[in-house]
Amino acid sequence: MIRGDKKIIQGWVFYDWANSVYSLVISSAIFPIFYDAVTTEYYLKENGLTELPKGGVVMVEFFGMHVSNSVLFSYVLSASFLVVAILSPILSGIADYSGNKKRFLQFFCYFGSFSAISMFFFDAAHLEWSMLSVFFASIGFWNSLVFYNAYLPEIAEPEDHDKISARGFTMGYFGAMILLIFCLVWTQVLDFPAKWCFVFVGIWWASFSQITYRALPNNVYNKTPGKGILTKGFKELIGVFQSFRKTKRLKRYLMSFFFFNTGVQTVMLLATIFASKEVNWSENGGTSGLIIAILLIQILGAAGAFLMSKLSGVIGNVKTLMVAVFFWILICLCAYYIVHEPTEFYALAACVGLVMGGVQAVARSTYSKFLPETEDHASYFSFYDVTEKIGIVVGTFFFGYIEEMTGSIRMSVISVTIFFLFGFLLLFFIPKNEIVSESDD
Repeated sequence: MIRGDKKIIQGWVFYDWANSVYSLVISSAIFPIFYDAVTTEYYLKENGLTELPKGGVVMVEFFGMHVSNSVLFSYVLSASFLVVAILSPILSGIADYSGNKKRFLQFFCYFGSFSAISMFFFDAAHLEWSMLSVFFASIGFWNSLVFYNAYLPEIAEPEDHDKISARGFTMGYFGAMILLIFCLVWTQVLDFPAKWCFVFVGIWWASFSQITYRALPNNVYNKTPGKGILTKGFKELIGVFQSFRKTKRLKRYLMSFFFFNTGVQTVMLLATIFASKEVNWSENGGTSGLIIAILLIQILGAAGAFLMSKLSGVIGNVKTLMVAVFFWILICLCAYYIVHEPTEFYALAACVGLVMGGVQAVARSTYSKFLPETEDHASYFSFYDVTEKIGIVVGTFFFGYIEEMTGSIRMSVISVTIFFLFGFLLLFFIPKNEIVSESDD
């Protein structure tokens, strides 16, 4: 395979178009609103209420425990990311040894898309079973990204990583917006059940990913695995880890990435739950107003990914990340102190959109640029992925725990600022050039 092949790059980019409908329609928009609505309706029915008292909390039962619906949502997501963090390094070692990244990408794509379709059967009366679909869909989506991201250093030269990474996120935003608009018409204009949107997500994701599978090669380095693939996969991973811990720039970047990305992903995953609870939508279009705000984030997210890729070309990747993370700190402070009405949330959504796509695109391409010359890209990207997923486990659990302890989801939002602050400070300690040492300090 020749790096820079336009057809292969376009095929790679198209997986963002395929899978981003999950992160928008299910993670950010339709499902959180649907989940809050059905659990609230069930709670009112079970307690003989007609409406939730002001300041009231919707409690749900889950394996005998009684927690608020948003706390349960946070904990289930946290558990799914913990599984991904455990699986991804093991599977990536096997993928690198066998040369089968594409097969793993396909498996988790289909696993996630079928899990998304199964969310059609979500029932608040049987949350233990219903939340399994949420749990499995999250595992499928995030594990597929390990193998997808690992292709970037193989298909493009380092100087093109920012541009191609940003193009992927931009394609993803536009594709997801198309399906979200369709879902908005489906639910708000045609008045069909929202649960059909989860079926549309699964079909879209699995169908458009075929473009990627036709374009991406499998076994780029023509590896011929023998017997004991699991054992040798572990050895492959251990060898990569021993090399990885000697790379000071890469290690220090991942330390910073752990903190600021924990903040980014926690906000993205739980912002809709926050907005549905804390913003007064009753006289401002109801949940359709919230979905419009999410659409605004997507439109500006595409623009933000493009602008930040340009900015990184001028001031460098690390300084660009500093700018983005600083804005995230301001966003969390504004969410806590200012946002109560829809107009205020719209303004904040615009700010989120401008930095959301950009920080993810630049973070991915920065890691790709910092990699040493290697054939073990899936194993190296598994460290990136594990760092991301453990951060999300910590962030989503921390978010739910703070709400459970304080009784305020606003306190959860302001607490996320801590992650951004640590990430911002650690960016100052990343050396300009790679330093390879014999020690692992």
